[in-house]
Amino acid sequence: MDRDVFERYELKYRVTNRQLEALRARLAPRMDQDSFGAHTVLSLYYDTPDYRIIRRSLEKPEFKQKLRLRCYGAPGAMDEAFVELKSKCRGVVYKRRFALPLEKAWRFLEGGAGPDCQIAREASAFLARHPGIRPSMLICCEREAYFGRGEEKSLRVTFDANIRFRADRLDPAEGAQGFPLPGGNRVLMEIKLPGVMPLWLARDLGALGIYPASFSKYGAAYEAFAAAKGNIIYKEAARCA
Repeated sequence: MDRDVFERYELKYRVTNRQLEALRARLAPRMDQDSFGAHTVLSLYYDTPDYRIIRRSLEKPEFKQKLRLRCYGAPGAMDEAFVELKSKCRGVVYKRRFALPLEKAWRFLEGGAGPDCQIAREASAFLARHPGIRPSMLICCEREAYFGRGEEKSLRVTFDANIRFRADRLDPAEGAQGFPLPGGNRVLMEIKLPGVMPLWLARDLGALGIYPASFSKYGAAYEAFAAAKGNIIYKEAARCA
């Protein structure tokens, strides 16, 4: 499978710093940290002016899609960025992406030309289906990523700490500053796997009292923004979601 096309299950957990330290020790004999170590992830989400895409997502439909621009660190105009189309259907996550220099990625997402590939055509179709779509919310975090060994090489565990957001100055090149999410003292852990969770990992999670939690970084940022905005449209959208 191409490294920029993923089909997998993604399980989310909110963990304390104490649970994180204990879990790191249990992962060490079975998983390796990726070569980047701890790194900053910036995800710029695209949405309509009334935030229809994230409002729909918060209703937990059987199928949903999001479009985002992902960067690592504070990129320059010619640094690599990824245009990502992320879908979820009946619990299975499909992520498709392609890389461009940040400047060219901006132009593509504004309706300009992109690479001649299927993923770019799908992203263009998504843009066309959502009139008025534009950059909506920048979500930043500090990430650690671990990969399984041997037969479990497709297993991936990530820890996202210091999750923050902003709804203005949306160019990722301006840095990773933002407002912390409410209750942001916990770390978001995601387990990404193609099928059944390894028994050893399920046992470790149970032993540490770590249980699944429904959580969306963009969803939580949108709800915090809506509450602070005070506009009845945003309040009603958040209430109904």
